[in-house]
Amino acid sequence: MIALVAGATRGAGRGIAVALGEAGHTVYCTGRSTRERRSEVDRPETIEETAELVDEAGGEGIAVAVDHLDPAQVRALVERIDADHGRLDVLVNDVWGAEHLFEWDTPVWEHDLDAGLRILRLALDTHLITSHHALPLLIRNPGGLVVEMTDGTAEYNASRYRNSIFYDLAKTAVIRLAFAQAEELAPHGGTAVAITPGWLRSEAMLEAMGVTEANWREGRNGGSFSSGGLAQEYGFTDVDGSRPDCWRYLVEVQDAGKPADATGYR
Repeated sequence: MIALVAGATRGAGRGIAVALGEAGHTVYCTGRSTRERRSEVDRPETIEETAELVDEAGGEGIAVAVDHLDPAQVRALVERIDADHGRLDVLVNDVWGAEHLFEWDTPVWEHDLDAGLRILRLALDTHLITSHHALPLLIRNPGGLVVEMTDGTAEYNASRYRNSIFYDLAKTAVIRLAFAQAEELAPHGGTAVAITPGWLRSEAMLEAMGVTEANWREGRNGGSFSSGGLAQEYGFTDVDGSRPDCWRYLVEVQDAGKPADATGYR
């Protein structure tokens, strides 16, 4: 299988690329940060490192420096994949790289406008440009898959403000982008989905918490946790084999004024 992970430098993109490598696939790992040049995000991770991790996992990693805001670069990438393999089976649109531009909890009239508009370009234009050029190759054979990476489900985002108008628009629009692509891919035997990883143990998150991949659990020191939440994560049960999740029940059933029903909370 031939996969393109657009935005594979770090975080979810790197994790997905490595997982595809574990399955023995060929993975094109794209991004702006290379060993010779860092992107505006200015972090040390590189696409070459990701490709090497794919190799170590059992696949074939191919690092290609691409700015996915540049249609010509994306077109050249897809032409290379076509020339090398004649097919594309999976496209993962994970391009992001906008965290440094946010002014959290700042209303639109106070948020830096240039930064906000660039957030939308990095979050949406990159995905649209990549899909525009890559999907003709992907639909050449039935069974192609597009994965749009975002933050939050459609249900969650529909009723919650996501800290900034620009962030809110970016993450909600990507979900809709997956929906729209699904409609357009269906006649060709293709599928599109939006995936949200939730709290991600990314390189930046580990750094922010002052821990490493080896000792990341220490970042919980001093935190507040429910037994129900920990039971779900670590797999332990009560003496009767259940996993009572009292606090989630309180929020979702009792405080919401719904009829008492413990289904799904034990």
